[in-house]
Amino acid sequence: MNQGKKFQKKVEDFICANCGHEVKGTGFTNHCPECFYSLHVDVNPGDRESACNGLMKLIRVELIDGEQTLVQKCIKCGHERKNKLQPEDNRENLYKIIKALSRS
Repeated sequence: MNQGKKFQKKVEDFICANCGHEVKGTGFTNHCPECFYSLHVDVNPGDRESACNGLMKLIRVELIDGEQTLVQKCIKCGHERKNKLQPEDNRENLYKIIKALSRS
């Protein structure tokens, strides 16, 4: 495991494994801006060193230092991680997901 730099910026485009949306990477993109799923591929952000590769599902949104922060949980191994909301994220879809989560 890489014990050096904790964050590695990688500009990568990808197709969402959950909804099929074509995502244009920015170097900070780690989730689909439409359904808010990602893949559990990192140990530290950007390192691609996780062998899990499970889908990470949005489970809640937290307010940290005045910013909305996404909390995702891997549906394969249970690992949780937090990610900042990005400018390109679809807020309307996010609010629909949050509403559905609050009912479950």
